[in-house]
Amino acid sequence: MIGLIAAFFASFLKTLLILRSQHLHHDLSHDHNLDGPQKFHTQSVPRIGGLSIAFGLVAGLVVFYIQQSASFEILKLLLLCAIPTFAIGFLEDVTKNIGVKFRLIFTALSAGLFTHLFQIQITRIDILLLDYLFLIPFFGIAFTIFAITGLANSYNIIDGFNGLASMVGILTLIAISYVAFKVQDFQIISLSLIVIGAILGFFIWNYPRGLIFLGDGGAYLIGFCIAVISILLVARHSEISAWFALLVNGYPILETLFSIYRRKIHQNKNPGMPDGIHFHTLIYRRVLMSKHLNSNALLINSRTAPYLWALTGLSITPAILWWHSASLLMGSSLTFIALYIWLYSRIVKFKTPNWLDLV
Repeated sequence: MIGLIAAFFASFLKTLLILRSQHLHHDLSHDHNLDGPQKFHTQSVPRIGGLSIAFGLVAGLVVFYIQQSASFEILKLLLLCAIPTFAIGFLEDVTKNIGVKFRLIFTALSAGLFTHLFQIQITRIDILLLDYLFLIPFFGIAFTIFAITGLANSYNIIDGFNGLASMVGILTLIAISYVAFKVQDFQIISLSLIVIGAILGFFIWNYPRGLIFLGDGGAYLIGFCIAVISILLVARHSEISAWFALLVNGYPILETLFSIYRRKIHQNKNPGMPDGIHFHTLIYRRVLMSKHLNSNALLINSRTAPYLWALTGLSITPAILWWHSASLLMGSSLTFIALYIWLYSRIVKFKTPNWLDLV
């Protein structure tokens, strides 16, 4: 808990410092583009919140070092691995000129460092015949790099509204901490709590008023840490189904896969280009704006994220209930996918379920 508190205050104070000094770095740190398909703010805001989260994680590392904690080495290696993906994301935040391919390459580099330094890779997905694929040399390494890169990028995709990506990350890490407690893995608990603290120190400034944004650096850093911690937990405990790592991250993963399908197959567009019909965008435009036309943009923005937090809960809840059962987790994953597609299709066709309008 001391690590969590240290991470929280370091992140909180760093964010405060960024906000108080923004007149000095306004040209570099602010998001000046207000016209993109995923832009819903009405004034220029700093987009370097990832720097605060990084400071929080470093503060947690210092606490581990002072305590001579067994978790010090694992957090040190995690932060070392995260440097490429955070650096390229942060560079995008200040230059606004780094393409998605370069960001994915550097994130894959971080993932490759993880597999090398930790000597851990995905070795199973708990489907008998498909598990034989992991006997192929280097297949497990390639799949691990792909999975980590994909999840890190998925947090950048869902980072569209105040508090959305950061709270999804917090909820996911709470679930991971719970399962880690069930299997008595206190290192994973410690790691998860420090990342929670670092995110929470930023979250207070981001939600609901949106005084600072997560930015690419922050989104990639959160996604990378969660991906690595998820893989570590499953790799260290054979009693935990690999489907737990999939379902506990169900919302960002599904949003990414569905976005790729929608852009590439349905629209015949570059899947790396942003668009304005993500699930969270539809909630904002078709559910909230239609009911609150006279409300200001900030109020509608702040009301959007809780819908997606609830959707995340529908994925996380079965993951923590049946973390040891591959069959139940598979069934829950299929149910979650069906629910997501059904809700998306209803909203996009202007047939929003009445119970969504009541929220």
